[in-house]
Amino acid sequence: MALPWKTLDRFMIEEEGNLELRQRGPGDFLITIGPQILMNSKAQRSEIALGKLGCSGLKNHPGPRVLVGGLGMAITLRSVLDNLPETAQVIVAELNPKILEWCLGPLAELTSGAATDPRASVIIKNVADLIRQADNASFDAIILDLYRGPHPQTDQLNDPIYGSRAIEFSHAALKPGGVFAIWGENPDTSFEKRLTAAGFQVQCERPGKGGYRHAVWIAEKAPVPRRK
Repeated sequence: MALPWKTLDRFMIEEEGNLELRQRGPGDFLITIGPQILMNSKAQRSEIALGKLGCSGLKNHPGPRVLVGGLGMAITLRSVLDNLPETAQVIVAELNPKILEWCLGPLAELTSGAATDPRASVIIKNVADLIRQADNASFDAIILDLYRGPHPQTDQLNDPIYGSRAIEFSHAALKPGGVFAIWGENPDTSFEKRLTAAGFQVQCERPGKGGYRHAVWIAEKAPVPRRK
């Protein structure tokens, strides 16, 4: 018999309702907003794949610099860190300080303390602002794990994260050969076309082998051509 969910903490987000952290056993957590489940600690495969695919070429990099958008339960951050060397620098942009508090508290054991890893710095700021304000060629990877991914109703030009203008900022913020990795609920061909138009080479992965599978886009910026 399944244990009942216990609400550990909640706070109100204007226009969206209560954001809640719930638990019903060791390692079994939910983050919900209103009636919607945002994250489930027992369903991690797309988040783990996002971190792994986004950082797959950086394991032997002498000092990679990675930007992660969205902290959540820190599952993606844990995967990112597991695929980076000890010399890496990871900046995590999170809008809500309460989320960081949860990752430092009841969720810490779930990710072996990912939010306190010395390679990671969590900044309470909109990731879109960090990308837009970044110097050109600042990051080896930009990884977005936001609770709303791209979808067919996205404003194709002006969406602050998934619109074509925002994608151009992400392209500029990446070093040559850098990777832009994005989580989404479902494939979105319009989003893929915008990535391609910005100069990325794009593939969409569907982690898992059965049931409902989320989308993970891996968009690579062209490397600097070798001199002959």
